[in-house]
This record gives sequence, structure tokens and C-alpha cells, in this order.
Amino acid sequence: MGPQSKKKIGSFRLTMRFIVPLVIAMTLLAYALLPLVDKLTLHWFTHDLDIRSQLIANTIQEPIGEFLEQGNMARINSLIRRVIKDERLFAMGFCDGKGTLHYSTPKFPKDISCPDPNLPSPEKPSILKLPNGMVHVAVKPVLVAEKPSGYLFLIHDMSFIESRSADTRKYIVLFFVILFLVIAFITVLVAHLSWRGWMSAVRSLLRGESDVKPLTKGSYAELQPLMGDLRSLLRTIDAEKRFADDVTIFWSPDKLRELLRKQLAGEQILVVSNREPYIHMKGKEGIEINRPASGLVTAVEPVMKACSGTWIAHGGGTADREVVDKNDHVNIPPERPKYTLRRIWLSREEEKGYYYGFANEGLWPLCHIAHVRPIFRTSDWQHYVKINQRFADAVVKEANREDPVVLVQDYHFALLPSMLRKILPKSTIITFWHIPWPNPESFGICPWREELLQGMLGSTILGFHTPFHCKNFLETVDRYLETRIEHASSTISHGGNLTLVEAYPISIQWPPPWQDSQPSVAECRAEIRKFLKIDENCLIALGVDRMDYTKGILERLRAVESLLENHPEMVGRFSLVQIGAPTRSILEEYQAFEARVRALTARINQRFASGAYQPVYLKVEHHEPEDVNSYYRAADVCMVTSLHDGMNLVAKEYIASRDDERGVLLLSQFTGAAHELYEALIVNPYHIEQTANALYQALTMPEFEQRERMHSMRLMVRDFNVFRWAGRMLIDASKIRQREKLAARIGAEI
Repeated sequence: MGPQSKKKIGSFRLTMRFIVPLVIAMTLLAYALLPLVDKLTLHWFTHDLDIRSQLIANTIQEPIGEFLEQGNMARINSLIRRVIKDERLFAMGFCDGKGTLHYSTPKFPKDISCPDPNLPSPEKPSILKLPNGMVHVAVKPVLVAEKPSGYLFLIHDMSFIESRSADTRKYIVLFFVILFLVIAFITVLVAHLSWRGWMSAVRSLLRGESDVKPLTKGSYAELQPLMGDLRSLLRTIDAEKRFADDVTIFWSPDKLRELLRKQLAGEQILVVSNREPYIHMKGKEGIEINRPASGLVTAVEPVMKACSGTWIAHGGGTADREVVDKNDHVNIPPERPKYTLRRIWLSREEEKGYYYGFANEGLWPLCHIAHVRPIFRTSDWQHYVKINQRFADAVVKEANREDPVVLVQDYHFALLPSMLRKILPKSTIITFWHIPWPNPESFGICPWREELLQGMLGSTILGFHTPFHCKNFLETVDRYLETRIEHASSTISHGGNLTLVEAYPISIQWPPPWQDSQPSVAECRAEIRKFLKIDENCLIALGVDRMDYTKGILERLRAVESLLENHPEMVGRFSLVQIGAPTRSILEEYQAFEARVRALTARINQRFASGAYQPVYLKVEHHEPEDVNSYYRAADVCMVTSLHDGMNLVAKEYIASRDDERGVLLLSQFTGAAHELYEALIVNPYHIEQTANALYQALTMPEFEQRERMHSMRLMVRDFNVFRWAGRMLIDASKIRQREKLAARIGAEI
């Protein structure tokens, strides 16, 4: 059965839902009214006959009185014969005052007798039932000299009343039929319009839309309060369900796979990011495989391993082309493949314009507000648009169905969601913005702000790290685009699309993949100290970052310098190990930043180094995750001093590594992690003395306090891990997909 047939059947059913009760109601009403109408008709015509009888009696009263005085009965008979010609008069008779019937017409009923002269004369007419029908009998006294001298019987035929009653019943039935047709037409019309309006409202609600779409020029304003209440109720139910899940569910790869089986069974999941999870490089001994130091890769790869999907990314390794098949695919991880990596190739010019130019000289400083001026060039923007379209085409090619679930990662692909929406309108697009979102004034610097916002609003779900970033985005859209924003449900309606803007705090895998194979804390401490030639009694603070000006590395070094100045006793007893992964070194700003870091490190070491002691160890080189984990386990303090950051997973990685529940986390208030890890020492990295004092507090913190703080933070990271992050987004995507399917079914019914 086709959609049109189903629609017709649904319309017929809706019509019958209103017609059948209306037919029953009108029939019952008619049956109740007809006896009443018959009774009223009889009453009205009887009253009419009473009046007619009185008129006739009054008319012939005087002549009959004269004839009685004259004793001329013949004249009375003649008068009665003339009067009886009235077609409604059935019969007439005259009785004298002694009770003798002197004259009667041929049809005068034999059952009627003259009144007894000794009894009072009847005052009210009566109805007599004869074999031929009903008659109306009226007895009127005839007065002579103001005294009764006889009685006149006026008998009217009532058969015409039955005829009139039958006609009245016909007219009433006809009236009810016409009334029924009019009411039925109006009812069905209003019912269809109202039902469609309500169903449109319900579909809007199921989709999470912020407004009810009218079918005509008028609007269903009366639905707005109800829609608001229903949306609030659904959001409350979702919030309660989330809270209950957070308390009862332990998120793990198995739990995520179970979720995918239940909520997204058979759905295709694609991930799009600029950075690839594995890089193939040409080395001295052949092809080497590196994993980039990226929080995005750290967060998303466990999801892909659980989902067995396809990851689409830029292939930038020197040996990347040598390991892919004819479709540019390679199965990863190399040791045990669990998902597919599809590589996209860029020319040097394209990479310079799209990645280094617009993305990292424009959007990166624009969003981080780290006092580095963003640079926008038209040529960079053109490359950005071009590469976004290339990735969109790749997604379409990889999609094996019309409604895949696409996870778009980060600021490199702000235009991609709307491009996909045009080609795959039924797809569910989840865009996660891994960096902060600035206030509307700051974002207004971008010359292509409207295009970027419109591109992002092609997303089904748009995720940020914190509610604050969500709020900034809503205010930015409100400032620069004509949209309808529903703050209660955190949704934006634009261009026929609806986007849910939600906070999904990103996290890390729990437990870490090397949980069972990693060396003990004591072994890690001994190994790192031996490698760096650090004395056993020297406390170690650790910084792990990309060499980026947003990470607060210079501020961290200045805080170390301040600590050594104000606490001379820490000289020789404390060292900072700063791991800095090289990044974007092609850009002048990054080259200058690295030079400043090296210069400040050299100055501090020159001031405070003595003998084998070195206060700062700067390691600007790539480190494998397992090696970084060893540094985490060996460090007494981990310093995360970002000037502006989305989440910063280094803080959570450090906590996850400390199964001995030792160590102290010193955390910038400008990271998303600061909104979750309250037991860390929260600092303002711009305030050098405050950071130095917090560092001293961390280095001298008693073991019992370290354990209390670390235990609490480990529970948080364990429960709010990367699988929960992915699960929350996929659950929300599943709910939206289910509501869309239900809305489509409802639409097919009306």
C-alpha cells in the first residue's frame, strides 16, 4: 500500500471518527424531539379549534337567539346547514334547555348526548375518538335575554391535524438532515484542519522545533503554551533520565557497543576530522606509524573502535599514500584493525590556505582570545570552502545509505554540516566544536561570520564543552542571523533546519589502554629520573602540551621562576619537565612562540642551575602516549595553565594515570576541565604570583590531602569518561532520529 493510499485511509478514518458520533447524536436528538413536536402540534391545533369554535358560536349566537324567541326551528336548521359547509366542521347539533336534541347533522356522533339541564354545562372542549378518527367537541350555550336557552354542539374533524403533524415531522426530519450535513461539513473541515495543525505541532515537538508551523496564514497561537509545557516536560524527563544514567551506568566500550546495538542498530557512523588518528611516515628502517598528540584523537578513537565505522581525515604523512588501497582506505589500528581510515589528499597550497591559513591563523586565535590577532585572507577562505566541499563529497561517497550518522569534528569543518544537509537531508549530523566559542563581539571580527554560522546550523546536534560556550554560540547566532532561538530547549530553527545546541564535556578512555601493562609508579619515577638525571629527592612538576601560545607555557615558566625566587629552599629540590609537541611550525607566530619559550627556559636555567641540577627540562619533540603516561606517573605535580581552552584532556590523563592516588593537579580556571575537577588547585595563569603560590602549595601538600583530592577526581573521570561523552551524543541523536521517524509516520497518517 502506497503513501497516498495510507493517507486517504487515514483521512477517511479521521472523518468517520467525527461523523459516526455526530450521526448517533443527531438520531437520538431527532427521536427525542419528534414526540414532543407531535404533542406541541396537537396542542397548537386544538387551541386553534377552540378559538374557531368560539368564533362560530359567537357569530351565530344572536341569530339563533332570535329564532328561539320566534320559535322558528326551521330557520335554526337552515342556519346550521349553512355553517356546516365549513370543511373542517365535522358535525353540528342543537339541544334545547331541556336536554332534547332538536337538530343534528348527518354525521353527528350518536355517542354524544345533550347536557343534563340540572348539571352545569361543560366549559372546556373535549376530544372524542371515533372509528374514523379523532374529533374536537365544543359545547357552547345559546343565550336568550342573558339566560341559557339551549346548547350548540360544534364538532371539528381533527384528521387534518394528523396530516399536518406528518408534514411537520417531514420538515423536521429534513431540517435535521440539512443541519446534520452543515454541521458535519463544518465539523469535518475544522477537525481536519485542527488535526493537521495539532499533528504539525506534535511533529514539531517530536523534532524539537521551537515553533508551531501553521497550515494557513493564521497561526496556532493557542498551542504555544501547551507546546512550551510539553517541551519543558520532555527536557525534564531527558534530564532526569541523564541523571539516573549517570548514577547507574558505568560507561565502557562494551556499554557503548550495547548502546549502538539498541539505539542505532544497523546505522552507519562516519567521523570527519582534519587530523588522522595514525600517521604513516618514512623512516630509516621503513614505514613508521605515529600517533599525533591530539586531544581529539584521544577522545574519538575509542568511539570508532566501539562503532567499527569509517574515519575520514587528511592524509598528511610522508608514507600515507603508500599504505592505502585504491579507494584511499587503510584499516586501523595496525596491530588489530577495528575501523577504516579514509584519507583525503591536499596540495601544499590547499593545506596552507585551508589549514594553516583560515583555520589556524584565523579561527584558532579568534576563538581562543589569547591576545594573538586573527588574520583573515580571501584566498584562505576560498581554500577553506573548497576543502570543506571535498570532505563533504567524500562523506557522500562513503555513505552506503541516505541517513548515516556523521560526527563532524572541530573548527576545520564549520561549513561541512550545511553542505551535507543539502546532499543528505535525512542524515543525522553531530558537530562537536573542540575549542572555545567566543562572545558575539569577538566573533564579529570574522568577515565570513554569517557563512560560518549558517554552515554550522546544518547540524542536527551542535556540541560544545561547557554550557558557557553554548550560551556564547546562541548569543552569536542571535546577533548575526535571522533565526528562531528557543532558549528553554537550547534549539535554533534556521532555514527549515533545527539544531540542538548542547554541552557534552569531552573526556578520556577509562581505564587507559595500557592500564594492565604499565610499569609501577615507583618504576616510572626511577626510569624518568634516571633518563633526565634528576636527583631522587627532587620534586617534579610536569607540563604536557603542544607548542601553542594558548597553552600558557610562558606563564608557567614565569611561575616557576617566581617560585624559585620567593622560595630559595626549592632550588635544587624542584624541576619542571615541559613536554612540548611541535605543531604548526610553518606559521610565523608559532615559530616566534617557540623561540620565546626556549629563550625563557634558557634564562631560568642560567639563573638557578648548579652542578647537575637543572630547574627546567624542555622536551620539544614527539612522545608516544605510553611514554607520556610514564611521565604522568613519575610527576608530583601536573601543571595545566592554558590561557583559554575547550577542555584540555591532559588534566584528565594525569588523573587517570595516578592509580596510586598521589600527585596534585594545578589547573587553569580558563579550561573546560576546571568546571569538573573542583579538587584541583584552580589558578588564574595570568596571575604569576598566584600560580607560583599554588605550585608551592602543591609541592608541599601532605599525602593524605593528595589522596583525598585525587580519589575524588579519579571517580569523576572514571564515571564521566569518553564513552559517556560519545554515548550522550549518540543517545540524543538516536532520540532525534526516532522522533523524526515518528513524525514522518504521523505525517503519512494525515
